[in-house]
Amino acid sequence: MSLIEMRDIEKHFGAVIALGGVSFDVEAGECHCLLGDNGAGKSTFIKTMSGVHKPSSGKMLVEGREVVFESPRDAMEAGIATVYQDLAMIPLMSVTRNFWMGREPVRRFGPLKLIDFETANRVTMEEMRRMGINLREPEQAVGTLSGGERQTVAIARAVHFGAKVLILDEPTSALGVRQTSNVLATIDRVRKQGIGVVFITHNVRHAMAVGNRFTVLNRGKTLGTAARGEISAEELQDLMAGGQEMAELEGSLGGTV
Repeated sequence: MSLIEMRDIEKHFGAVIALGGVSFDVEAGECHCLLGDNGAGKSTFIKTMSGVHKPSSGKMLVEGREVVFESPRDAMEAGIATVYQDLAMIPLMSVTRNFWMGREPVRRFGPLKLIDFETANRVTMEEMRRMGINLREPEQAVGTLSGGERQTVAIARAVHFGAKVLILDEPTSALGVRQTSNVLATIDRVRKQGIGVVFITHNVRHAMAVGNRFTVLNRGKTLGTAARGEISAEELQDLMAGGQEMAELEGSLGGTV
């Protein structure tokens, strides 16, 4: 049974059809890559899956049960967490404060409730270590971390707070080679914990490094889904770039475009 399934999802903004019948599902312990160029509909799809937008038609099922998300909080309570490109972190605050972000553990002293920094720091260090990041100290400012390490903080936070499905919005788009490698390794660790990962990207090489299945989105519609071993990087790139349309155009013109 899929952790989350989207069936024939349409999303209209007035006369504009942003999603025109998209079907997609994620299973436990897999990384399902959603690929598409700019304007393919990836952002609208993410926001629909994570409760920001309500679909105009179609069904969403979580572990086989039909759901209607009224808000992102509904999606989070259903175990669907989204890590966006901008990460929503405060650079001058510590890793610990960014990790807990309003959900800090507390200790009671009579009528007083104080943040239990000892527990918060210990858990932060443990969770980051599980993801392959050894911090100097939990009080280290997030702004001193690399882009890849910040992505890992956001991913570790989502996993710690019970994510069953983790949606990653272009997590490697602004990273260097080494940082990208670290983030891809983190995705692999998360998948091995039985969490379903939706990896949104326009980079075929990054998708092929960790993906179990690949779905290409083009102009609000899916061009098909293929499992690892069923499609090559070149074929995926060709689908994303509109290779089929180019081939048809070349055939109609009787030559090379």
